[in-house]
Amino acid sequence: MGNGDTRVRGLAARAGGWSARHRWAAVGIWMLFVVLAMGLGSAAGRVDVGNSDQLKGETNTAARIVEDAGIEEPAGETVLVQAKDEGLTATDQEFRSAVTAVVTAVEKTGEVANVTSPYESDTISEDGHSALVQFDMRGDSDTAGERVEPVLDAVAGVQQDHEALRIEEIGGASMMKTFDDAFGDDFKKAEYSAVPVALGILLIAFGALVAALLPVALAITAIIATMGLMGLVSHLQPMSETANSVMLLVGLAVGVDYCLFYLRREREERAAGRDAQTALRIAAATSGRAIVVSGVTVCVAMAGMLFTGIAEFEAMGLASLMVVAVAMVGSVTVLPALLSLLGERVDKGRLPFLRKRRANGRNDSRFWTAVLKRVLAKPLLAAVVATGALLAVAAPAVGMKTENLTLDQEFGDSLPIVQTYNRVNEAFPGGSEPAEVVVRADDINAPEVKAALADFRAQAVDSGASRGPVEIRMHSRQNVAFVYVPLVGGSDQDKAAESLVKLRDEVRPATLGTVDGVEAPITGQVAGNKDFNDQLVGSVVPVFLFVVVFAFLLMLLSFRSVTVAITSIVLNLLSVGAAYGILVAVFQHGWGASLVGAEGVGAIITWLPLFLFVILFGLSMDYHVFVVSRIREARMRGRSTRDAIQHGVVTTAGVVTSAAVIMVAVFAIFGTLSMQSMKQMGVGLAAAVLIDATIIRGVLLPAVMALLGERNWYLPKWLHRMPDLTHDESPEAAAAPPVTRDAKDERVRV
Repeated sequence: MGNGDTRVRGLAARAGGWSARHRWAAVGIWMLFVVLAMGLGSAAGRVDVGNSDQLKGETNTAARIVEDAGIEEPAGETVLVQAKDEGLTATDQEFRSAVTAVVTAVEKTGEVANVTSPYESDTISEDGHSALVQFDMRGDSDTAGERVEPVLDAVAGVQQDHEALRIEEIGGASMMKTFDDAFGDDFKKAEYSAVPVALGILLIAFGALVAALLPVALAITAIIATMGLMGLVSHLQPMSETANSVMLLVGLAVGVDYCLFYLRREREERAAGRDAQTALRIAAATSGRAIVVSGVTVCVAMAGMLFTGIAEFEAMGLASLMVVAVAMVGSVTVLPALLSLLGERVDKGRLPFLRKRRANGRNDSRFWTAVLKRVLAKPLLAAVVATGALLAVAAPAVGMKTENLTLDQEFGDSLPIVQTYNRVNEAFPGGSEPAEVVVRADDINAPEVKAALADFRAQAVDSGASRGPVEIRMHSRQNVAFVYVPLVGGSDQDKAAESLVKLRDEVRPATLGTVDGVEAPITGQVAGNKDFNDQLVGSVVPVFLFVVVFAFLLMLLSFRSVTVAITSIVLNLLSVGAAYGILVAVFQHGWGASLVGAEGVGAIITWLPLFLFVILFGLSMDYHVFVVSRIREARMRGRSTRDAIQHGVVTTAGVVTSAAVIMVAVFAIFGTLSMQSMKQMGVGLAAAVLIDATIIRGVLLPAVMALLGERNWYLPKWLHRMPDLTHDESPEAAAAPPVTRDAKDERVRV
């Protein structure tokens, strides 16, 4: 085709055309949008997820009671005083003097309140070798970590004077400070390093500084705008720091990918001899359409998190959805305007040591050309081998065990405070993470309520759910009482959960449950984990169905093919299954864990499987839509299905490889973090993207499509009435003469 002005239809093509004609207006509108979104978001402020919003069930009820009563629970701290050998017990004078020294030292700091000696609270272990000094940090519990250092120094000073004893502090404030000191900058470093990593890979991919900067600039402006929008939306759906980090991760991945797809196609068309206007129009009608289809599909997948009922997931889903939508809109509007403004200057800053783009504009990959030749020669063998390999990789996922990781699983035993945590749990099972019963009554001091509280304390121990001591704190003015129950099982999550069930199902109904008007939800670390797991398990089916059904419908509408829609879903599920298998093999069984700097911790963090499913199902559609769109485009130009597959896969191999390398590199950064849960997320995402861009898109997809042949484009007649979203086509396709006709002289629908 020449450079004529062939009219094309479709949202992406029209948006790209308008932006190219009104380039300064398009750039100005985009910048105004980014500035307004950020400004309005900053002015509105951000509302973060509160304790009462986190979960439904008893954990939510307990948090609501505390918030309604206006009670600020202080950060509790504990000092473990423990004999280093069996010769010393809590009754010995040296032990008593050490306890007295701890009490005196922490009180002198002026940072603590309600200091309790173990001889008053009976917090002495059964063997008599360990005791706990307990106190609260003054001020806001959220900032207690910033004020705990003088207390830690005071405890360390007492330790120096008593070498026969271990004197160690643990609690919310001390753990907060320890982790901030050790890992506080960990996540930020990963976030900040993601941008230069992406830029470096783009420099290699494009060989020019300006071309490499464009995708990064678009991604960053999309992220900035979304941060502002998150502030506005947070007044309807509270946000969180986790949602912010996930948004940045997803925004950088899709923002760079979308721009990469568009820019590569525009450069390819210009290199093939087309003028700048025609090259932009073709890029808008092809890659632009693929971006819109992919973006909408990713948004639908992210929306699946809204069905979990878990505030943290809802925040992550909404934040991710917004950044994908913003990046998608920017890619089909401001990007064409910038490319129109830059013209040939997009190749400025060319790196001399990289080979120049071939003059004929072809970006065929020699490696994938060789692979495709073999795959298409024996598609059945390729499909069987690839599917078998993926199923073998996915096999370990059958035995997946999910649980919330304990402190030692999450961070290992390299930190002294983790060792303290283990010692406290050994001496006082459940003492470091007690169940907390929040009791509200019309009159908390009524005789029947006090009797029920005393009965509950006694039966909690008698039932075997706790070994004590059970502590009760009264808040008479608010008619609320807190009951702290150390659970038998301690850091063993399964056993601690059994103790919790005894409290909830046996002890509470027989005691507090007999008094009218008394509410007594049981919360705490173990209860929160159980409620979270129960809610997450209950949301798996609706989330799975929502994502799969809507992704199928979008593929059906976008490609007008039942076959393409079904294969899209099946291939994506294979990719997710393989990622699950790798996670279980590495982090649950420990196979090759040392290769990624991880440990086999015996379980996968509870929230990760559902999170990975939603994220991966969405992101993998990027490549799938891009590759299948190119195949479909070639098919519409009159090529046979096999030739179209060869053309589509080979010509997109370069851009898909570049995009995949960026995603794998960014996700792998998170696999270098210290926390096992972050390692699991990073490795899972990186492995899935790598599998998706190679085995799935480079081998299995072309093999399956080659086997199906013309059945790839099958659409039942009764579905012909559905909306036609296939308007965006290449001008070449629009100008091409009609091709294949079937026996009834009807054009074959593709």
